Amino acid sequence: MKKQTTMNDLPAKTRAFSINALNQTLADVSDLYSQTKQAHWNVRGPYFYTLHKLFDDVAAAVEEPIDGIAERIVQLGGVAEGTVRMTAKNSSLSELKVSDKAADSDPLAYAKALAKQYADCAKAVRKKVDSTADAGDADTSDLLTGVSNALDKSLWFIEAHMR
Repeated sequence: MKKQTTMNDLPAKTRAFSINALNQTLADVSDLYSQTKQAHWNVRGPYFYTLHKLFDDVAAAVEEPIDGIAERIVQLGGVAEGTVRMTAKNSSLSELKVSDKAADSDPLAYAKALAKQYADCAKAVRKKVDSTADAGDADTSDLLTGVSNALDKSLWFIEAHMR
């Protein structure tokens, strides 16, 4: 990873740690956004309209922090790794898997699959909240706390629809 010069006074080791955590989060959140849009485009069945709208809303919520994550990476002297290819290579999320058969037989198949992805992504981000705080980067920890909160809210919306 190419590093940029910066006068940011966080120790280089702390900055490097946070840059890695943020780039992983950037990949995961970007992947989650694209998976949510995949569900949005392909959902069908008796709850089509409601789920189509819900998935669009949660996609917008998960897309919102992406720019802030990438900008924090650069503020710390790193390079944001945010292309589609980089995201595919670096995401820790599993692929969203909903077969045509599942989508046809279970009107909530996409919601169930997305709920798992949101839960997994939020769990990974929460680990980074703690680790970046422990490394001495309160600002990155705070940023990631906001991402975690947004993911939890979206997960709540998806789960509430399934009850």
